[in-house]
Amino acid sequence: MPSGSRPYGGATSRFNSLSTTTSISSLPGMVAGQERMPLVNQDDVEAGQTQYGSSPSLRPASGIETPKDTSSRNSTLAKRVRYYVPSTAWIPNYSVSLLGGDILAGVTLAAMLIPQSVSYGTALAKLSPATGLFAAAIPPIMYSFLGTSRQLNVAPEAALSLLVGQAVSDYRRGAHRFSPEDADAIGIAVSTAITFQVGLFASMLGFFRLGFLDVVLSRALLRGFVTAVAVVIAVEQLIPMFGLVALENKLNPESTLDKIIFLLEFMWTDYHKPTMLVSFGALLVLIFMRTFKGYFRYTWWIYRLPEVLIVVVLSTIISGSLRWDEDGIAILGSVPIKSNDHFFSFPLKQSLRYVRGTTSTAVLITIMGFLDSTVAAKQNADRFGYAISPNRELVALGAANLLGSFVPGTLPAFGSIVRSKINGDVGARTQLASLVAAGITLLATFFLLPYLYFLPRCVLASIICLFVISLFGEVPHDLVYYWRIGAWSDLAMMSLTFALSVIWNIEIGIVVSLIISLLLVIKRSSQTRMIILGRIPDTDKWGPIADNPGAEDVPGILIVRIRESLDFANTAQLKERLRRLELYGPERTHPSEEPRRQPASTLVFHMADVETCDASAVQIFHELLATYQKRGVGLFVTHLRSGPREMFERAGIEELLGSEAFFDTLGDAMTSIGQR
Repeated sequence: MPSGSRPYGGATSRFNSLSTTTSISSLPGMVAGQERMPLVNQDDVEAGQTQYGSSPSLRPASGIETPKDTSSRNSTLAKRVRYYVPSTAWIPNYSVSLLGGDILAGVTLAAMLIPQSVSYGTALAKLSPATGLFAAAIPPIMYSFLGTSRQLNVAPEAALSLLVGQAVSDYRRGAHRFSPEDADAIGIAVSTAITFQVGLFASMLGFFRLGFLDVVLSRALLRGFVTAVAVVIAVEQLIPMFGLVALENKLNPESTLDKIIFLLEFMWTDYHKPTMLVSFGALLVLIFMRTFKGYFRYTWWIYRLPEVLIVVVLSTIISGSLRWDEDGIAILGSVPIKSNDHFFSFPLKQSLRYVRGTTSTAVLITIMGFLDSTVAAKQNADRFGYAISPNRELVALGAANLLGSFVPGTLPAFGSIVRSKINGDVGARTQLASLVAAGITLLATFFLLPYLYFLPRCVLASIICLFVISLFGEVPHDLVYYWRIGAWSDLAMMSLTFALSVIWNIEIGIVVSLIISLLLVIKRSSQTRMIILGRIPDTDKWGPIADNPGAEDVPGILIVRIRESLDFANTAQLKERLRRLELYGPERTHPSEEPRRQPASTLVFHMADVETCDASAVQIFHELLATYQKRGVGLFVTHLRSGPREMFERAGIEELLGSEAFFDTLGDAMTSIGQR
């Protein structure tokens, strides 16, 4: 047996005995191991670039693979893992030079998150402070490993916490005969059910690659929603700031409008003076410190002062020293960390009965949370020069909330534009900053809460009002902008969302506005974009009549250029659109007006922009052409691409019109029409 030749089924060097020049007559010699010319290059085989024929004698033995085959597969698997689990890419390659910025950003975030999360958990979600703190500590851990944004910080949001609080209040209102302990248990179960569904919905949206949904909601709709949320939150917090919580529980105003009337009626006569002084005093201090910091943007140790944390610490110390609770000021009190025998619990164990009633709230929170997170992630990606994937962001946010739902009562958590911007400004370059913030927040949850026993609850309301002020910040700019450019439909959408959210509730406001927004998108997509072409004077060129006032309209001939691909949606109104163009031209005219043009005797379709055409569109187009043909109208088609042309042939359109009706250019068609 020649050197280098081995029986079939041996080592991988057996492939050296195959040759691209091997003839059929040499196959017996190959099998015997006598063929010495290689059929394929060994490197190609090892790289997996070779395909084998159907003959069993030419295939490698089952189960045999080359080292490079395995290496290539492992490399592909590693790429996929790095793609779907971004932390496997940045953790092994982490640079120590980034550590200082990430730690500083994490500490800064924690100083902001701890008092903010306590406020959201108590004042907005109507739950324990621990629920807000857990939402700022547990979900970010999961997102840090799966998220594609390096600066996005995941934590509870004011608007989303408010939606949870409204759902909790609705269920407690129906269970008013139960004890406070039962009311707390109901609140935790409702919050857990919502967070679990939010995680499930977000994961499903990402799995089915629906990350494009952020294009459906217009900025006007979002601005109306955010403004309404700011008003609702402000009204909710003014009640404890005036010390009217007990009276509110007695009269039980339901909608935001009812609470506004309640405030206007009782805030001047039934306010609690010590509570009001502490509340508005804390708010003024917060506003002053934030304004003061604005003058020292380039003095980092002043600009990074955590004014919220400072106010919380000072108010707690003063409250404990002066015993404000004895003066009737409500304080935080003792906060239980665990709601049952186990820290972790299966989400649906106690919450299954609340799932159906909270699904609409969970869907709304998922959509709004994803939109806010996507905007924040895209802003940071553009700023720091990397790419994000909306679909993987959905999966990461879904997984983060699913993990959070295993800690009973945890609020839904999403990204924030403000927090993420601060995170990047301070120095965060990886998700280690969020891990540091989550770790500090988790430690604070177990060891710091007892020290906040004397924290006045009205101070938490003041903290939330400080963030509400920032929500109002862009409203004047947007109003002036929409007014200046005459965007009346956007102004109407913004006003409608705001009014419905305030008068009824936030869910109705956003759902109705979302439906209207979708209907507008469908309406616009169902109108086929078409223009009338005319001859430009002293040339052989053709252009849109609407854009070229001197363009000559050929009498009796209507030349229509279809500016987009045809599908079932935009072809349904094609006949009506053509009729209006034929009788009224490109100008917008009321149907009651007299026709401005004579009915066309010849109709030419310029279809250079039609790249695709689905079956429904072709069928409708065929019926349309048959109708015109019965009227005796001459029909011609120009610039038809190969794909639509094949569809026309199969549908019988070419047979209907005849091959002589199809031309490569508009000039050829007009020459032929002139000759006829």
